Amino acid sequence: MRIARVELYSLELPFAEPFIISGGRIDARRSVIVVLRDDQGHVGYGEAAPDELPFYSEETLGSARDLIPRVLVPRVAGREFDAPEAVDAALREHVRGNPFARAGVETAAWDLEAHRRGTGLAQIVAERLGVTPGASFPCGVAVGIPEDRQTETLTRRVYEALQHGYRRVKIKVAPGWDEVAVRAARVGMAGSDLPLTVDANGAYVWPEHERALRALDDAGLLYIEQPLAPEELVGHARLAQTLRTPLCLDETLRDAGTARQIVALGGPMVWNIKVHRVGGLTEACRIYRTAGECGARVWAGTMPESGIGSQAGIAIATLPGCAFPSDLEPSTRWFGRDVDVIKLTMSRDGRMPVPGVSIARLLDGARFRAAAHPF
Repeated sequence: MRIARVELYSLELPFAEPFIISGGRIDARRSVIVVLRDDQGHVGYGEAAPDELPFYSEETLGSARDLIPRVLVPRVAGREFDAPEAVDAALREHVRGNPFARAGVETAAWDLEAHRRGTGLAQIVAERLGVTPGASFPCGVAVGIPEDRQTETLTRRVYEALQHGYRRVKIKVAPGWDEVAVRAARVGMAGSDLPLTVDANGAYVWPEHERALRALDDAGLLYIEQPLAPEELVGHARLAQTLRTPLCLDETLRDAGTARQIVALGGPMVWNIKVHRVGGLTEACRIYRTAGECGARVWAGTMPESGIGSQAGIAIATLPGCAFPSDLEPSTRWFGRDVDVIKLTMSRDGRMPVPGVSIARLLDGARFRAAAHPF
C-alpha cells in the first residue's frame, strides 16, 4: 500500500463525568487523529490518546502532537509499504518509547489495509494470528475513584453499572482508598456473582504498603491490577510470589520483550494488552503470541479512547485467547448520548458486537467534523 497523503486532527470529546485514578483525573478525551490515504480512495484512521499530564505514562498529548508531524509522518508519507508491520518498523527506527504517538500512525495503517480489503480491523488482526475472531466479546465496567471520595457514591455507581449487564466490575484504588472501596463495591454487587478486580495504576510501594496489599489479597478478588510502579519488574515478580491473588500487569507491560522478562522472572501471568500503550497492533500481536507460548492470560484494556481508537482494542478483545472481559464500554458510558464519533454499543448481557468493516464505514461524519479540527 502506498500512503499518498496524511491528515492530522485534534479531537476533543468531553466526558460525562470525570474519570479519576490514583495518579490524576481526566475530564475529556483529547487526542490526535491520524488519517492515511492511498491513491485509490482508501482511507485509514488511527488515534494517539495519551493523557495530557504524565501520571499514567511518561508520554503526553503534547509530546505526541510534536512527534507525529515532525518525526513520524515524514517516515510514511509518500512511501510504499508491503503491510502495516512494515509501517511499524519504519516508525520504530531510532525512536525510543513514544508508543502512543507511534500507535496513532500504526493503527491507521492497519485500518487502511482493512479498508482496501473491504473488511474490519478485527478480521485482519485475527488472520495475522491464524485464529478466528468472535462476533462479540464480554465487557467489564471500570469505575473510577469518586470525586467526593464517598463510599455511598461508589456503591451507587457499581450498582447502576450492573443494571446494564456488565460481566466484570473493576474499581480504581489507591492507598487510603482500597479496603473501604472494596467493601463499598461489594455492597453494590450484593446478590451478584460477578468477579471484582481492583486497579492501582502503580500507586503502592512494597513493603511500605504491605498491610493494605495483604488486605486486598484477602478480599476475594479476581486479580489485582498494577499494584506497583511500572518499572518494578522484579518487585511485581516477588509480590506475585508473596500474595495468593493473581497480579495483573498494565503499565509494566510495555512490549513483547518486557513480557519475556516477566516470564523469566516468574512474574505475574495476567496481562492487560492496551494497543496504544504498547505502540500499536503489531506489538500487541507479538505480546499475544508470547502469552500463548508461555500460558499467560490476557485481556484487552483501554485508556479509554474515542470510538476511533477503540476499534484497535476491539480487534484484540475479540481474539479467542482473551481470558477475561475487556475494559471496552459503550460510548454512552464515557461521553453520554450522541457524542462519540463512532457509537459503541453493548447488549443487555454485557457483550459488544465486533464490526466487520473499517473505521471509514463506521465513522459519524457530522460528529467528527464537529469535534475534530485540522492541525
